[in-house]
Amino acid sequence: MTMTRRAMIAATCLLSASAALAQADYPGNKVVTIIVPFAAGGTTDLLGRVLAERLAARLNGKFIVENRPGAGGNTGVAAAARSTPDGYTLTMGTVSTHAINPAVYAKMPFDHIKDFSPISQVASVPNILMVNIDLPAKTVPELIDLLKKNPNKYSFGSSGAGTSTHMAAELFKVSTGTDMVHVPYRSSGQVTQDLLSGQIQITFDNITIAWPHVEAGKIRAIATATPQRLAVAKDLPALSEFIPGYDAASWHGFFAPSGVPKEIVAKLSTETQAIMREPAVIEQMKKLGVDPVGSSSEQFTAHIASETKRWADVAQKANVRIE
Repeated sequence: MTMTRRAMIAATCLLSASAALAQADYPGNKVVTIIVPFAAGGTTDLLGRVLAERLAARLNGKFIVENRPGAGGNTGVAAAARSTPDGYTLTMGTVSTHAINPAVYAKMPFDHIKDFSPISQVASVPNILMVNIDLPAKTVPELIDLLKKNPNKYSFGSSGAGTSTHMAAELFKVSTGTDMVHVPYRSSGQVTQDLLSGQIQITFDNITIAWPHVEAGKIRAIATATPQRLAVAKDLPALSEFIPGYDAASWHGFFAPSGVPKEIVAKLSTETQAIMREPAVIEQMKKLGVDPVGSSSEQFTAHIASETKRWADVAQKANVRIE
């Protein structure tokens, strides 16, 4: 073996050892940015900040949250996809950014499968079906009957076209053969205000946002959009009790750009799973009506594939397309 070849092999081994050492010490002294593709104050933002705080403590590093909202979450997620795949830029993602948007947007600024390495599904947030207190429907069968007898007479609000709350209603429509007029808003807060005033009659929204109004008797909850009843609202039926297989829960996940060393992805996945099992975090999530998940990378990858297929089918049947 020539000296040149020996030198090349030695250099390669040294580089490999250095890379392995760097990954073992990750994140070291460098700042890790977690992009949240929605505005501050929402559920995704809250979960991102919980992860940043706990990862910083567990890995003895610095993790910060950067909010980059826009285009239904596509703006921030696209920025993460374009970042250097070294583990120092990560992103939160949701059922919207990684399952619904690819089905409804005519042009996507990233490939939600090829451009990312799923780290963990962090949590699931129940959506609930609610109506204005004066609507003459107190149960799911009564609501379906009312809508069938009055096609497009009633309107439902969502926090934007293509959002999980919009698609929850579209799934309801295609599953029941009913028609309602969609009124998109910029935020859930605006939806709630118009539901309270009667400008719209129906909506689906996260329980974290809606439940205080339900408890105050200002909005009527009809059902949860989850496969089973909720522990925090055991008397509220699940839509699946009337519509077999109905499930429109909103999930939130943690992603690295493709190309991030698998050792770093594995490390982040292990830590995230542990965080979502910490008693203090579980209690914090419980108070917010959020179900902590903390799945493995493999489990999350399979879930995304299943959700992508399911929401593409709903979008096609409901003819939802955003140009």
